[in-house]
Amino acid sequence: METALWNLSPIGRLVLIGMAVAAIPLAYLLWSGRHRQAGGWHYALTLTTLFLTFDLVLFGAFTRLTDSGLGCPDWPGCYGHASPVGALGAIEQAQTVNPEGPVTHGKAWIEMLHRYLASGVGMLIVVLAISGWLDHRKARALQKRSPIHPAWATVTFFWVCVQGAFGALTVTMKLFPAIVSLHLLGGYVLLGLLTLQAAQLWLQSGARQVQPISVSMRSGLWLALAALLLQAALGAWVSTNYAVLACMEFPTCQGSHWPPMDFAQGFALWRPLGLQPDGSPITFEALTAIHMVHRWMAGALVLVIALVLWQLRTYPALRRPMQLLGLLLALQLATGLSNVVLGWPLLAAVLHTGGAGAMLVCLVWMLTVSRLQVNSPVPLPTTLRQAT
Repeated sequence: METALWNLSPIGRLVLIGMAVAAIPLAYLLWSGRHRQAGGWHYALTLTTLFLTFDLVLFGAFTRLTDSGLGCPDWPGCYGHASPVGALGAIEQAQTVNPEGPVTHGKAWIEMLHRYLASGVGMLIVVLAISGWLDHRKARALQKRSPIHPAWATVTFFWVCVQGAFGALTVTMKLFPAIVSLHLLGGYVLLGLLTLQAAQLWLQSGARQVQPISVSMRSGLWLALAALLLQAALGAWVSTNYAVLACMEFPTCQGSHWPPMDFAQGFALWRPLGLQPDGSPITFEALTAIHMVHRWMAGALVLVIALVLWQLRTYPALRRPMQLLGLLLALQLATGLSNVVLGWPLLAAVLHTGGAGAMLVCLVWMLTVSRLQVNSPVPLPTTLRQAT
């Protein structure tokens, strides 16, 4: 059944659903934090939004991995309706024609639940931005320093709008690999922006001080973050091209440490799903190249993170995020290996996506709560001070 890719008629109802989703955590925060100061409430709201955004990234991975990305083949609704209930007839017809196709009742619900959660997170980010600016203006009027950084909340609002656009293009461009990969990376960037704000507010919510660290340590953290983002991009490219099963063994692939690979075709970025830029089917050698590059980069990332963890052992204030980062690295290795040798199980694949996001949160947190150590001049001996 053909349907228009864009149908904005249900957008008003979808906005109301997003507001209803956001109202649940907002109501709880307002009730539980009615005696908190403005900064404390904003910190709780930022943490809640960060938590729900992480859930959204996980559910987005679940949507992709269950092939539910086109469960509703139009945007923003489902066959022009705000829920699969209204689209029941159209879904039934599509499922009858192709029972194993992209449109089924279950896949439609998974896709729309993802959109509902995304709308709710978007509404919470709007509240964060508005609340931040209102508290900032109030503090300025009282000639006080505001504990809230409204500029970052504004950047986050604009970024979630970009994410919404990528989400729409994911559907209307029929799971175009480059768009789907950018949508996942955009989710990670959103996690980073919210983590930065949460860490800043955490520093200001009590008698906490910025952790001074050496130049090499801070450079190592930045290097680890850059390597993680590159590996996340490669992982997204593996997943969106369904290249995980190109290698079903470890450490070899297809019985060799260097199987037949086509790097040029595998990393031709602007092409439809399963096709080359000229429209011909993508080769197995190209999928193998995509898989192997991600595997090699995983080894490099492990070395970088291990070096950072070794350096972090001398900073007690960063011990908890350091320990969490080490545990997450072990989880990533376990789930990544499971994806290969167990045939890409759904749970391991979802956890692998979430693990990368959690590692990013740890690194951004440590970078935000630390600063370069300022070396004070060596004090002169008493006799020299008297002489001068």
